Amino acid sequence: MPNATASNNRAAKRGRGRLAILPRLGLVPSTSEVVNGFLDGALPAGHAAVLDAGCGRLSALVSFRSRIGRLVGVDIHAPDPPLAWLDSFQVADLCADADAFPPASFDLVLSSFTVEHLADTWTAFENVGRWLRPGGSLVISTVNRRHPFVNAYLSLPTALRRPLQRAIKASAADAHPLVGSCNTPELLRQALADAGFEKIEVRTTSNLAHAWRRRLPSFVLGLIGDLAAQPFASRRSTIVAIGTVAGG
Repeated sequence: MPNATASNNRAAKRGRGRLAILPRLGLVPSTSEVVNGFLDGALPAGHAAVLDAGCGRLSALVSFRSRIGRLVGVDIHAPDPPLAWLDSFQVADLCADADAFPPASFDLVLSSFTVEHLADTWTAFENVGRWLRPGGSLVISTVNRRHPFVNAYLSLPTALRRPLQRAIKASAADAHPLVGSCNTPELLRQALADAGFEKIEVRTTSNLAHAWRRRLPSFVLGLIGDLAAQPFASRRSTIVAIGTVAGG
């Protein structure tokens, strides 16, 4: 286990070093910059109640902790080990457990690369909208099927895709089943509107090299994909969106 941990740490360090080239190649803004901009504009000045929906080991919300009074995580299984930056955690399925939280519980919900795993995106958005307070916002990042690499990846048979997921992800535990039923800018915007969200803004970013940075061959492949799609906004690999519940 120590040797595996050391190897993972070295891979993570090399991956971070590779990211320095991306701005110099014009691959800006980054996904994190767009997400952080949406969060900064949507979060109240202080004491916000926030839900991280489908939270992973890292969250953009940590940078905004001074403005968050209560930070709750939700996913279909509890994190192991527990996430120290959360105040509480709820095991629930966004697509099925409409009563996981009382109505109007949160000022903001963040969904980071969760939408592509949802079996029923439209119901999940309706549930999240119910949990948000009037004027509250849902911020989303997810993959874009209009990028040829992403579409090919999502279209692979599960038996072929799972080994690729395990190679790309930080750990095998992160390789969740993929659905991708709502993963184009147009479909995502429509799903948010159908769930009652307003003031919807949808942007795209090039994120493959960043996501695949841990191993040099996958980083190079992701970089090629990012550079090819960067001039075509609708085909960049990642969608970042925000929608607001009426009122407030």
